[in-house]
Amino acid sequence: LFFSLLTFDEEHAEIIWMDVCIGFRFASYINNDMVLQKEPAGAVIWGFGTPGATVTVTLRQGQETIMKKVTSVKAHSDTWMVVLDPMKPGGPFEVMAQQTLEKINFTLRVHDVLFGDVWLCSGQSNMQMTVLQIFNATRELSNTAAYQSVRILSVSPTQAEQELEDLVAVDLQWSKPTSENLGHGYFKYMSAVCWLFGRHLYDTLQYPIGLIASSWGGTPIEAWSSGRSLKACGVPKQGSVPYDSVTGPSKHSVLWNAMIHPLCNMTLKGVVWYQGESNINYNTDLYNCTFPALIEDWRETFHRGSQGQTERFFPFGLVQLSSDLSKKSSDDGFPQIRWHQTADFGYVPNPKMPNTFMAVAMDLCDRDSPFGSIHPRDKQTVAYRLHLGARALAYGEKNLTFEGPLPEKIELLAHKGLLNLTYYQQIQVQKKDNKIFEISCCSDRRCKWLPASMSTVSTQSLTLAIDSCRGTVVALRYAWTTWPCEYKQCPLYHPSSALPAPPFIAFITDQDPGHQSNVAK
Repeated sequence: LFFSLLTFDEEHAEIIWMDVCIGFRFASYINNDMVLQKEPAGAVIWGFGTPGATVTVTLRQGQETIMKKVTSVKAHSDTWMVVLDPMKPGGPFEVMAQQTLEKINFTLRVHDVLFGDVWLCSGQSNMQMTVLQIFNATRELSNTAAYQSVRILSVSPTQAEQELEDLVAVDLQWSKPTSENLGHGYFKYMSAVCWLFGRHLYDTLQYPIGLIASSWGGTPIEAWSSGRSLKACGVPKQGSVPYDSVTGPSKHSVLWNAMIHPLCNMTLKGVVWYQGESNINYNTDLYNCTFPALIEDWRETFHRGSQGQTERFFPFGLVQLSSDLSKKSSDDGFPQIRWHQTADFGYVPNPKMPNTFMAVAMDLCDRDSPFGSIHPRDKQTVAYRLHLGARALAYGEKNLTFEGPLPEKIELLAHKGLLNLTYYQQIQVQKKDNKIFEISCCSDRRCKWLPASMSTVSTQSLTLAIDSCRGTVVALRYAWTTWPCEYKQCPLYHPSSALPAPPFIAFITDQDPGHQSNVAK
């Protein structure tokens, strides 16, 4: 057809053809080897074209046409978009897009497309760490043959002043996992937490998993948040950032604009997030608002951008901060952020953070990490704990323990000098630690934190000695330090799942003997 036009009017046809050719493309992350979201959602296919042109998207398997969708290029944005019918997991398929304008056709194809679950992984350097940087790296890098249906993509670190429609650059285009792209370098694609999380999911689900890493080390939550969510939390206007913990871009919304918003048309299964270290001295007190607001805003934006295909309250997983030996952070910064990561409930999901799940990591400290203790190398346990939460929350697996024990009630037995904690779950005391529990003891309008030693223990309860307090006990906290315990040596775990009890702080509001106080108040 192109050549017949050339014989008719060579110059005219060439100009049209060039316009059709250059202007017509898929969105930057639609490529060979990709994973598209499976049923019950419909995957979104979109791209750019010549205004007024017709675009036909065809899904094929071998010689068989599975479906066709027809749309046109919008004049104001030069974009086109179709929503595919929901597909069962599997593949491979070919996605073909053909633009037609004035009898000129131009065709794009992507091959080896699978349908499965697509997860976006974001955050700062602990999410950015590659498989090359973790424990047993050599063995992990060689363990890819069985996981060729787990596909990976890594977004280039870029920033923008305005919300971008498409990604500026991709470090690693959709690929099958290899030792080269999983261990490309230090903090240079592909995210170890993301990969290991996806691998665990594949082991459970046995269908394709798509993993998208979009992270940047040393970045505060403000850079990943839209202006809307920051405004909702009353975050002060951009100021200087004199903190060592912020080494990457910190300007409001610049990473949201360039590295998250361009993905929002994609149909997702869920998000996994590992961030917070750069907020231990920066807008720390606002994190209990900025983090839930980020979750809510990402959910709304992806739901809207995918034409309602991404669930409005899609599953959102988070890694609670590990530990750090650095003297640069105040001793209260890490525990405050850990608490604020749960919107001050101590657990997720909770009323402010529905459909979320969490991996507690405070016991995965790494004193000898060559990347600094803030970068612990045991990402395998992080990913394992995360995937338990995903199985329970995202995939509805029943009778699965996915979080460590938290007190259900706290009884003050002041006349006996005791505080009795009853837990939701069974507890296993790995060792007695006489400093990890602390009580706030007040007298003469002054309060101080004192250690409360562990006294008696049963399968679901624990008694603390509080006779060191000569005044009034008004609060109790657990693991409220930057470095609460050595590697996998915190005092309290769930007996069968080896999940650590998360940190908490609880206020004891009534001083009557035997009064019960709920932990999350």
